[in-house]
Amino acid sequence: MVEAFVGTWNLQESKNFDDYMKAIGVGFATRQVGSMTKPTTIISVDGDTVIVRTQSTFKNTEIKFKLGEEFDETTADDRKVKSLVTVDGGKLVHVQKWEDKETSLVREVNGNQLVLTLTMGDVVSTRTYVKAQ
Repeated sequence: MVEAFVGTWNLQESKNFDDYMKAIGVGFATRQVGSMTKPTTIISVDGDTVIVRTQSTFKNTEIKFKLGEEFDETTADDRKVKSLVTVDGGKLVHVQKWEDKETSLVREVNGNQLVLTLTMGDVVSTRTYVKAQ
């Protein structure tokens, strides 16, 4: 199921990302940089491990996980979170929990686009990526 997500994805469009970063507690200066970067996300699979690399001029991150197994993650904005990634209805659902807070990052492939929907409380941001050729 994860195979549909494998590939290199370049950010094409971002909506409401600053409000989302504000909702999860990202500081002003980091939000300014985060809003301007156009990250590339590279998703690959090695056996039963999924690897998600995010590369930008601001910061590069990498997470490795097995579907359905909780893992420790340090986010791009340096939050220490407990993460769980599952597949639900063809979507890759990534939930991060920290300090009694919870956010979800849902990835969905639609043709050559990957739509990332970020939700924190009632704040929703969508980031649309296009598959690199």
